[in-house]
Amino acid sequence: DLCRKFHCKRGKVCQADKQGKPSCICQDPAACPSTKDYERVCGTDNKTYDGTCQLFGIKCQLEGTKMGWQLHLDYMGACKYIPHCTDYEVDQFPLRMRDWLKNILMQYYERDQDTSGFLTEKQRSKIKKIYLNEKRLVSGEHPVELLLHDFEKNYHMYVYPVHWQFYQLDQHPADRSLTHSELAPLRASLVPMEHCITRFFQECDGDQDKLITLKEWCHCFGIKE
Repeated sequence: DLCRKFHCKRGKVCQADKQGKPSCICQDPAACPSTKDYERVCGTDNKTYDGTCQLFGIKCQLEGTKMGWQLHLDYMGACKYIPHCTDYEVDQFPLRMRDWLKNILMQYYERDQDTSGFLTEKQRSKIKKIYLNEKRLVSGEHPVELLLHDFEKNYHMYVYPVHWQFYQLDQHPADRSLTHSELAPLRASLVPMEHCITRFFQECDGDQDKLITLKEWCHCFGIKE
């Protein structure tokens, strides 16, 4: 089966022609496997789709059109009302996001001590310094003033988590810039809980070229050059 090792991007499936040559064709949305309610997703057209298979299959069929170019995965779950993000909220967003990223790495480090494999040796070495030295805030909701004070006091503890998240996302290809698709795994899971994340990433793209470079990413999170 030549299609077994033939890679197609999301929304397309491999099909061999009469000569057995594999190529990618659009996934038929009607042929997508049935999904549960919790597997539904919301598109940027504010329509609910029965899973990512259906969404990307339809996007593929619209390829070459304005609608196809604009259609992306917005967030996980059925479409719902997302409150407007105010200027004040988007200004405070990096404080919560930095703290969240740092705490994720702390949890990975704790888990890695019992079951190795979550982190590489190099990552473990870097995170250990943060883990042992920081006066860690207990996970949960914190006042803006406390988060800001912790960032100013323990700035060096936030640098690696911000860099780490960028390189976790920068995979297809790893070119030191993030596309909408590369951002999707982070954005799509957080939109229902963090209604400012879409505006935050839009404003991170300072030159509006649809790419967020490492420099733009760090600037958004308050990391110095």
